[in-house]
Amino acid sequence: MTSLTESASQVGEENVLTVGSPAPSIKVEDWLRGQPVTKFGPGKVYIIDFWATWCPPCIASMPGLVTLQRKYRSNGVEVVGIAAEEQASSADEARASLDDWLTKNLPNLNFPIAFDYAGEMNKLWMDPSVSFGIPSSFVVDREGRLAFIGHPTELENVLPKILNSSWAVSDEAKALDAERINRARREKRERELMEPIFARLRAALNTEDWAAALSVVEEALAAMPDHVGLHELHAELLLHKIRDMRAGLVVLRQLVRDAIEQKCVHRMRVAIRQLFDPAKDYSGFPHAERFAMGKDLSEHILAANPPQGSENAKFLSYGAVAQYYCETGKRDRAIELVEVALKWLDAAPMPDLTKRKLVQLLTQGFGELQE
Repeated sequence: MTSLTESASQVGEENVLTVGSPAPSIKVEDWLRGQPVTKFGPGKVYIIDFWATWCPPCIASMPGLVTLQRKYRSNGVEVVGIAAEEQASSADEARASLDDWLTKNLPNLNFPIAFDYAGEMNKLWMDPSVSFGIPSSFVVDREGRLAFIGHPTELENVLPKILNSSWAVSDEAKALDAERINRARREKRERELMEPIFARLRAALNTEDWAAALSVVEEALAAMPDHVGLHELHAELLLHKIRDMRAGLVVLRQLVRDAIEQKCVHRMRVAIRQLFDPAKDYSGFPHAERFAMGKDLSEHILAANPPQGSENAKFLSYGAVAQYYCETGKRDRAIELVEVALKWLDAAPMPDLTKRKLVQLLTQGFGELQE
């Protein structure tokens, strides 16, 4: 097994924060909810969660953090939310927007929220731990050392072991942290490799040079064959921009097969939106095959029991699934599915603008259900 020190050095960073490192300090501008946490009290365990209101996975993880706080408060656990990635033209605007969002979406929040627009917390925590995205959670143990760095969905398994002092010395903890750092190394290399490619792709898409965009996408897929977004764009370009049905259907058939074989709701959503989107022209599609693939995908989407964090892909697929049912003469079933998705969306905590866009996406083609 690669040691943590070796893994950290491979990332090319000095003084990388790992399990066992002393926890950095907390340096924020404001506390918008709860009592400020200015230092780590002895004998307590802290979950420091980095999140943002524009980040769907962050929002999806919030109910779990609320549950952990309620469940383990008597064990000395304190959750602290760090909003360090809010997007606005000024700190005052970001602070006001965040405060409004918390009031509307999390009125019964049971842990403090800190606001950091200047980026000090990222410099102290995220950057030294080679944590490149949010949500990211850090657990500080009773001795003031980092016991865990990773995704908040992993906390339910990890936190009890931290509380009984079995985690930090375990092989599982060492392996998880080593994999985290090695993953950061891979992602860093991928970004360095792909950024010039994505710059060319953005330029081609902005000028609607579909042939150039297709060439770049195929180059990118050779380097990143598992990138779902690239597979989506590949099918979109061939089928709906260039209108090369022969090549496009080959790509789409493979996308459908992979989605079903892997039981991947994200890929299923991508595939069915290529087949049943009321904004697209399907005049050149083979009718029987389109509906056969739609039937297969719809049945698998409706039967899927996705892991936590993938529910959005399942329910946001319902707009395309509903379009399939509508075109097969089952409009009542279509409306029923859209209403299920809208009910899920109504309860999902997310920014209002994002929610409005998703409502429009789900109800497209169903005028009676639009706002």
